[in-house]
Amino acid sequence: MKKKVLAITMAALMAASLTACGGGAKETTAADTTAATAEEKTEDTTAAGSKDETSAEAAETEAAKEAAGGKLVMATNAEFPPYEFHDGDSIVGIDAEIAKAIADELGMELEIEDIAFDSIIPEIVSGKADMGLAGMTVTEDRMQSVDFSDTYAKASQKIIVTEDSEIASPDDLKGVIVGVQLGTTGDIYVSDLEADGTTVERYNKGFEAVQALSQGKIDAVVIDGEPAKTFVAETAGLKILEESFTDEEYAIAVKKGNTELLEKINGALKTLKDNGTLDEIVAKYIKAE
Repeated sequence: MKKKVLAITMAALMAASLTACGGGAKETTAADTTAATAEEKTEDTTAAGSKDETSAEAAETEAAKEAAGGKLVMATNAEFPPYEFHDGDSIVGIDAEIAKAIADELGMELEIEDIAFDSIIPEIVSGKADMGLAGMTVTEDRMQSVDFSDTYAKASQKIIVTEDSEIASPDDLKGVIVGVQLGTTGDIYVSDLEADGTTVERYNKGFEAVQALSQGKIDAVVIDGEPAKTFVAETAGLKILEESFTDEEYAIAVKKGNTELLEKINGALKTLKDNGTLDEIVAKYIKAE
């Protein structure tokens, strides 16, 4: 009997011991799981924080780029050497290089749009282009539509005639047929002579007017001085009259009221003038006589 009681007691103690061990194991597992979950959450939070910081840094970098510059769209008519003309697939010339230098000063990327000359101001007014460089003269009429930068070049309207022409001065243009490029200052000024019987033939491109003169279809061409030199050098039988039709100044056109861009352009122009870059660009295309 005592042996039987002892056996029962021992069995009970062993069962209790096993139960205690099982309960302890369960508690340890729960604690470990809680700790692991907390650790995972910490890692996730840290990772999320790193992602947020990376995103914030990327946004700041992009914002800095936008603040520093962006794209600067220049509208021009690339039929006006040496200020702007085609060289293969590229548009080059004085205005193109000045625009690139300005864009570099402002930390911006330059994009050049080649359009008809008389579409340049409408393009700026509509906001499709930021500025216009096309050997553009400052006139009261144009100032009604756009604002102009400081002057970056001086120019003059010249008269091209055939070598045997009887036209010898601007006064002789009255009553004859004069060719001009549509929308240019030559067009504007020669139009004033229509009241005196002058016939004005307007062409989309300057060389088309010069070609018409060479073919005897018109009596003279009025166009800016530097392009006039280029066209006469390339076309036999033509000459430029010594007396200018007008003297004028070139500037950069921007949308009326866009004072922020205008101030930036004027600041860049001043830098380019002061450090000699502007003179270097002009000298590259126009040789001293």
